[in-house]
Amino acid sequence: MRVTETFNEGLKRKLDMSIPAAELNEKLDEKLLELKGRAQIKGFRPGKVPFAHLKKVYGRSAMSEVMREAMNSGIQKILEEREERPALQPKVDLTEDQAALNRMFAGQADLDFSVTYEVLPKVDLMDLASIKIERPLVDVTDAELEEQFRRFVEANRPFEVKDGPAGTGDKATMNFVGRIGGKTFEGGTSEEVDVVIGSGQFLPGFEDQLIGASAGEKRQVTASFPADYSTTELAGKQAEFEVTVSVVAAPSTAEIDDAFAAKLGLGTLAQIRQTIRDQIGLQYLSLTRRRVKRMVLDILDEAHRFEVPQNLVDEEFKTIWERVTHEIEHHGRSFEAEGTTEAEARQEYQRIANRRVRLGLVVAELGTRNDIKVTDEELQQALVAEVQRFPGQEQQVYDYYRQTPAALSSLRAPIFESKVVDFVMSKASVTDKKVSREELVEMVQADRDTLAFENPSHNGPRGHDDEDEHEHEHDHAGHDRDQKGHDHGQ
Repeated sequence: MRVTETFNEGLKRKLDMSIPAAELNEKLDEKLLELKGRAQIKGFRPGKVPFAHLKKVYGRSAMSEVMREAMNSGIQKILEEREERPALQPKVDLTEDQAALNRMFAGQADLDFSVTYEVLPKVDLMDLASIKIERPLVDVTDAELEEQFRRFVEANRPFEVKDGPAGTGDKATMNFVGRIGGKTFEGGTSEEVDVVIGSGQFLPGFEDQLIGASAGEKRQVTASFPADYSTTELAGKQAEFEVTVSVVAAPSTAEIDDAFAAKLGLGTLAQIRQTIRDQIGLQYLSLTRRRVKRMVLDILDEAHRFEVPQNLVDEEFKTIWERVTHEIEHHGRSFEAEGTTEAEARQEYQRIANRRVRLGLVVAELGTRNDIKVTDEELQQALVAEVQRFPGQEQQVYDYYRQTPAALSSLRAPIFESKVVDFVMSKASVTDKKVSREELVEMVQADRDTLAFENPSHNGPRGHDDEDEHEHEHDHAGHDRDQKGHDHGQ
């Protein structure tokens, strides 16, 4: 095999390669001999087909397979010899001269082809010990605890059936059928639904129209879906609900004591308070983790500046831009409404695509050098959590992920990224700083505002991603390459 490098600039490479016809013919004969024992050709017994006839019938298709295998193995061999890792599958070009191609297929000419590819860059990792992180922490205040405890009591206070009409604070049990333009819509019909009037559980204005209703009474309720409602088909539309109230109940005047806690199966009031305090603390730790994760990724981004493969950036940009244009075409968004232009947005998303790819390579390198892997158990836990997000469709979702490697990879990527961030934190100099709840929320919101632009999703050209735990912004392929019922009435 002859190899000539014809282009080498930055990360881009081009090689002209040639495999001798004699080598191809030898492999062709081996393949035809293997085929001879099982070939079934009319007029010949199995295994008795003359070699010349076998070659006449199957020669071209077999040579095509031989050529493909020879090119693949040849490319693999030369890449190993050159100690190069291609960013994507190398592009292979054969001559367009049909006469020359026919001679190759006939085994009368050498197999000449060119290979174009970009190599993954060498990543020189920063000294992780030089990283300094100021971790924001929030203490749960007594005032906040008592406010959450009050809400818990209100949500769990028993109700007693009453004969009179419903008022603010009362609970109404109802059946309803919703219609838009006289037609029912998905999720707009439900039975035996409880609502505490004034709680704001349902569409704006819905609950107020139940005030004064008694058990057995029917009412026509009109309410509009918010303009930013999650189901686009309903957003901003007015619906009419035929409501039948079956039960009206008033809040009980029962004492809030340990007996109240025991009836709920939660021990004592002190235990309830401690549980609430722990839950609030976990929520704050989750916010802290989001903030710290963003800080780590920003530091890694700033400390690692190197050329990245343009084909990876182009693929990442294509993915981003498809989401952006989808929002514009299907959700009535526009660049003007976001205070930008298409040209400016393209430029910014190109920068973001470059950052994602570079961070992906850095994170992948950190994982490789430090033997950080996602275990089967961790991936299974993530899969179970994802499946549980789709009640009633669990088996279909599970089968989809199991049968779709790319989808399963999308679950692995954020786990891997989080483990790398944890590793970086274990090597960095970390100091804790007490902040208020408002300060921490402001920090995280500022990060979310940035990520909203960097992770366009379902809410517009600049988007917004509510799944903060999935705000992994590096190129997932970088890791994989190296690691070979809520009703609408409510």
